[in-house]
Amino acid sequence: MTADERTTVDVVPFRSATRAWFAISLQTFGGPAGQIAVMQRALVDDRRWISQRRFMHALNYCMLLPGPEAHQLAIYVGWLLNGLRGGLVAGVLFVLPGMVALLALSAIYVAFGDTTAVAALFTGLGAAVVAIVAQAVVRVAGRALRHPLLVSIAVAAFVALAVFGIPFPVVIAAAALIGWWAARRVPGFHRSQHAEDAAGGPEPLIADDALHTEAPSTARTLRMLAIGLVVWTAPIALAALVLGAASVFTAQGLFFAGTALVTFGGAYAVLAFVAQQAVQTFGWVTADDMVHGLALAETTPGPLIMVVQFVAFLGAYADPGPLSPWAAGVVASLLVTWVTFVPSFLFIFLGAPYIERLRGNRALAGALTGITAAVVGVIANLGVYFAESTLFAVVHTGPLALQVPDLATLRPVSLAIALVAAGLIFLARWPVLRVLGISAALGLAAGLVGLPVA
Repeated sequence: MTADERTTVDVVPFRSATRAWFAISLQTFGGPAGQIAVMQRALVDDRRWISQRRFMHALNYCMLLPGPEAHQLAIYVGWLLNGLRGGLVAGVLFVLPGMVALLALSAIYVAFGDTTAVAALFTGLGAAVVAIVAQAVVRVAGRALRHPLLVSIAVAAFVALAVFGIPFPVVIAAAALIGWWAARRVPGFHRSQHAEDAAGGPEPLIADDALHTEAPSTARTLRMLAIGLVVWTAPIALAALVLGAASVFTAQGLFFAGTALVTFGGAYAVLAFVAQQAVQTFGWVTADDMVHGLALAETTPGPLIMVVQFVAFLGAYADPGPLSPWAAGVVASLLVTWVTFVPSFLFIFLGAPYIERLRGNRALAGALTGITAAVVGVIANLGVYFAESTLFAVVHTGPLALQVPDLATLRPVSLAIALVAAGLIFLARWPVLRVLGISAALGLAAGLVGLPVA
């Protein structure tokens, strides 16, 4: 089969692929680590539609991009299996259940979030998130850090972010350069990039060379870029025209559109940046709201970055402009979801043909491996941020950019629930959803018996 023929042929039946993506979308709990694991099991291990090597090649490219890497991975694999329509269906289905669920939960939070029972419930969920993020660090580190230099990159990334406050793009660019250099100069580094191949795995039913591909060209790139930019920005322009350029809707649309372009390192990295700006700069939510929103996002399927919908809902509800607060919350949620996730489609449809052409390029693979290592440090930094916000009532800025908690403001109920959640995850190996349920129940029980939960 020629490359031209492969641009138009489904390598798996489109209806079967759609059913598979819908089933995957209902199981994607637990943030990017859990979502990638679900796709690995469904597509590589069970259905055997794609090889481990091609799956990891796509994942490494997604790690390079700003935005939620699990969502981008779904679009990329959907494109490999069924072309453009496969990528669109995979990407839309991946976020749809979570979007609907979190919109409903945002409304419930606004309506009942200030009651003791609901506050206690979210105290339990927030504490569980600390353990879940720790698990994500362990999982990603085990998969990515297969060489001493990669461990050094991960540690350096964490220190750069947590201690010196160096911007994410700088950290990611440095990691890519080190990986590119190491692939050419450091003995053993190149072999570490292919450790997943050595681990074996089931043989795919579809050969690597039979997957969808497209010949990259300037004309195709410009056409795709023009269409994508119009589709992406049209809702922001409409909001500015109808609701005002100074409205919260326009501000949120512009902020989250910019966030989609400049925050690297996957969903956890995006959340660290969003939390800082939404709480400290715009005042759309409080730090406690942010932790509660993350806990809600963990309870729903789909990308963790869907929490931006929660942030938008609360911000617009408090400053609705000409709309009613409830209508403002819904409009802002849909607008922010749109501007956050549309760039992922554009990144994949623009870049995938070039990345496929560069398969086997040692320098590119080295750069992607360096980025993957840095992501471990990025996730660890987010874990520290949420742990401090959850376990302590007061956190202040210490030396350099380091955030230091006030030890006298420790929240014992949150600490106890976080330890229980960590035991259930790391020792009992319970699934994330069950741990969240137990943690929520413990928080609710603590609130009902009068223990301090705020």
